[in-house]
Amino acid sequence: MPTLNVNGKARTFEAENDTPLLWVLREQLGLTGTKYGCGIAQCGACTVHIDGVPTRSCVRPASSVKATEKIVTIEGLSPDGSHPVQKVWAALDVPQCGFCQSGMIMAAAALLKAKPNPTDNDIDEAMTNICRCGTYNRVRKAIKVVAQGGDTKSARLAIKHSDGSTT
Repeated sequence: MPTLNVNGKARTFEAENDTPLLWVLREQLGLTGTKYGCGIAQCGACTVHIDGVPTRSCVRPASSVKATEKIVTIEGLSPDGSHPVQKVWAALDVPQCGFCQSGMIMAAAALLKAKPNPTDNDIDEAMTNICRCGTYNRVRKAIKVVAQGGDTKSARLAIKHSDGSTT
């Protein structure tokens, strides 16, 4: 039985050779944080990291991933939501419906690892995920806040939270 290294654990699976990695992650391994959006690698909702590279899992056959390659899903980025990108995403209320956000977070985390202080052009090139709610300005702001150390007050978004606080 083939094996994948997912979130630091060896996981076996059974699938046809052309089965996308996305379906193995979601249906066989129960990792449903990675979403299906388009099935043609355009929207980015299915983004995972393979050896640190953001990869659209809806078009990558699971059979093409070697057991030595390290797959990280949104669940493996941080089991408790403490990754800096996840913390800033929540603090700045980046998502609206949230469907695309796991892919967005994975793409942003990979960008910030590769370029800790990205320019607007770097963000434009790396963040090719589609958000139907149009949260692109908040995504850009969140990436910049993480790059500047995570102080959400610097974002100056004046978001009023349900507990009465503002960000």
